[in-house]
Amino acid sequence: MQAHDWFNEARFGMFIHWGAFSVGARGEWFANRERISRDEYIRLYVNNFRAEHYNPDSWAQLAKDAGMRYVVLTTRHHDGFALWPTRTDDFHAGALGPKCDLVGPFVEACRRAGLKVGLYYSPAAWYHQDYPGAYFRDWAGNSDWASEASRLRFIEFYRAQLVELMTDYGIIDYLWYDGCVPDNLQSQEVNEEMLKLQPNLLINKRNGSPCHVHISEQAVKPGPKGMLWEACMTLNRNWGFHAGDHHWKNSSEVINLLTNTANKGGNLLLNIGPHSDGTIPIPSVNILQEVGTWMKTNGEAIYGSENCPFSWNNWGRLTCRGNKVYLIVMCSPGDTLYLSEIRNRVISARMLEDGKTISFTQDKNRLIIPNLPVPLPDPLGTVIELEIEGQPEPILEQTSFWIPG
Repeated sequence: MQAHDWFNEARFGMFIHWGAFSVGARGEWFANRERISRDEYIRLYVNNFRAEHYNPDSWAQLAKDAGMRYVVLTTRHHDGFALWPTRTDDFHAGALGPKCDLVGPFVEACRRAGLKVGLYYSPAAWYHQDYPGAYFRDWAGNSDWASEASRLRFIEFYRAQLVELMTDYGIIDYLWYDGCVPDNLQSQEVNEEMLKLQPNLLINKRNGSPCHVHISEQAVKPGPKGMLWEACMTLNRNWGFHAGDHHWKNSSEVINLLTNTANKGGNLLLNIGPHSDGTIPIPSVNILQEVGTWMKTNGEAIYGSENCPFSWNNWGRLTCRGNKVYLIVMCSPGDTLYLSEIRNRVISARMLEDGKTISFTQDKNRLIIPNLPVPLPDPLGTVIELEIEGQPEPILEQTSFWIPG
């Protein structure tokens, strides 16, 4: 087994945006949007970030119960406030706010739950004296540094913080970069050093090479062929906690996203934004619990899925693994399902939920599955497993993403 195989097997992870910005309860970018000074940010938000009900074991358990296999925590967002007691400056949770290390307990909780550990890190730091500034709309450009000396100092600053994260907490599985702007703060040497410190580390693509994982944000868009990829999504419209954002995705929408990424051989990294005290909003908990119930029965159709050659249809989605094809039926087709895509001979069909064998007929163009229950046993997605001869092969290749309206 290769060091990175876990990522392709996982298919589902939890993203956690949490920090001093959570006190503001209006998303993670409000300090930039509202031109809040560093002093005001510390006085009103950092000092009131207490994390008094922080229980990372409960976070890890929620992720595990939802069927997730890894968790990624924002150790430092663009505000530059570190959630661990960094030795590089005094703008961190060990000195201000909760006055304790928040990263260490998170890492330990994930390990206890058997989850892979991901650390999000934004090199950008709006309030740092060497960073170009806090209020760009939306990012500074390569020429906005005060001097070349300030750019180089800043790179060494964030490099030193990353070294701490990669040496102080044991094995780290995934380094999730964000905010790698301006482009000329990116450094191949930094990534190479992280891989020396953590030889089995996965690194996403946002801070240059070497890297392993392509990211699509708020969209399902696979990366270059042969590259690991991940779609990161919010459960509502914000990453950090926003008290006024009640636009929650329901469990059906989450499963639709999950099956869409699995169909294309990618992972869904689904975000929650805890309150500043460390508790998770109840809607997030409820949605993930519902998804977890579905995953307990149907995870076989998701975990380890491969890029599936079969196109869209009007009743649901297909995923593939080896010589198995999973029909995830989300919209009832009535009592008979027609699938006109599989070139392979189908050997058997069964309901994944109870293992019951179901009848079918097949000619060279169509697979016909009669006598389906109406309504579907699971309205979120009733899964039929097909065993086929050979590797999945379509009758016609998909050449367009156009779907008739």
